[in-house]
Amino acid sequence: MTERYQIVIQEELDDQWADWFVGLSVTHNERGETVLSASVTDQAELHGLLLRIRDLGLTLLTVNRLRADGETR
Repeated sequence: MTERYQIVIQEELDDQWADWFVGLSVTHNERGETVLSASVTDQAELHGLLLRIRDLGLTLLTVNRLRADGETR
């Protein structure tokens, strides 16, 4: 079962970073943080994504699982 997640990182990433996060939506919020939205098939895929964020030295702020309507759970 695919789950949708919203991951917020402190740094504001520009469009060139989209290549590092293939298949994810990369947007920015009003605080200048980067918001990654992703569909993941299992916990292993989610952990891999979180490891990529760690390996890039980015500051993880929040991880939220989204409901079908896009709101956080």
